[in-house]
Amino acid sequence: MAMVCLSDFEAYAKMYLPKIAWDFFEAGADDCSTRDENILAYKRIRLRPRMLRDVSVMDIRTKLLGTEISFPVGIAPTGFHQLAWPDGEKSTARAAKAMNTCYIASTYSTCSLEDISAAAPGGLRWFQLYIHRNRAVSKQLVQRAAAAGFQGLVLTVDLPYTGKRRNDVRNGFCLPPHMKLKNLEGAFEVCKMSLLDPSVTWNDIYWLQSLTHLPIIIKGILTKEDAELAVRHGVQGIIVSNHGGRQLDGAPATIDALVEVVEAVQGRVEVYLDGGIRKGSDVIKALALGAKCVFIGRPALWGLAYKGEEGLQDLLRILQDEFRLSMALAGCANVSEIGRHLVQFSKL
Repeated sequence: MAMVCLSDFEAYAKMYLPKIAWDFFEAGADDCSTRDENILAYKRIRLRPRMLRDVSVMDIRTKLLGTEISFPVGIAPTGFHQLAWPDGEKSTARAAKAMNTCYIASTYSTCSLEDISAAAPGGLRWFQLYIHRNRAVSKQLVQRAAAAGFQGLVLTVDLPYTGKRRNDVRNGFCLPPHMKLKNLEGAFEVCKMSLLDPSVTWNDIYWLQSLTHLPIIIKGILTKEDAELAVRHGVQGIIVSNHGGRQLDGAPATIDALVEVVEAVQGRVEVYLDGGIRKGSDVIKALALGAKCVFIGRPALWGLAYKGEEGLQDLLRILQDEFRLSMALAGCANVSEIGRHLVQFSKL
């Protein structure tokens, strides 16, 4: 099977992953409208390409908080990578390093953050954190991440409770006995994720800042009001995210929410986006609307399911090539030339 675009990897993963694993990765909340809208919203945005611009030499690099990456696509935090590939998150970290981009490792990894770090020394890695009721567990994770060389802390803020994902309920989803949440071993029972702390507030940002010198990036912002609060509380970055449509069904597509967040932030912190990226032209649209970088979630898992580290590299390379080609055809030789003038919203 020739892998030509990201949907080829999706088809492969659907065919070869066990149903319970596929259902878990693919799940959205309730009717899955927000999950699907994340993708559909890109189709309503048109590009306004410019002609006769010298695109013989292309520069697709960008920087995340000052660190250069090869192109503006990173890997979003997703859990349980061993469900897709035996080496799990270690393969993800190696693929991200090989492609010189950022990997955000999840609290709910099936490899420990120390093993993830050791698998790809020198790679750009951020650590995604949930705050648990047992604050000592969260504090220890922050300290372990810093000690293991992670360069950023990504606080996910849209999960005071887990959204209702119907197929997971039907399947009675639980990790297979041979897999463990390595970062939380012994902390609590894996399938009872109600130990997330629903009382977390903006003041807890100050608590996190007291624990670490790592930059703090907030993931899960969808409104200008929360974007403004994030800046006021001294975060270094915002990821516009609706958790892949897995939390509140009916929330806006991330590409639609991006505009008001960018306007509220006024360049004071970097703004990123995840959700719905399936083509190189999607990346251009997100950058044109103000995102500094985008992150892919489910597609990274499809790449792993295909051939592990090699499969994920293949998928990232396809996305990179599509992005470079879309940039050239739109008349941009450099990422800095991508701006709001490049897009228009469809009247349909």
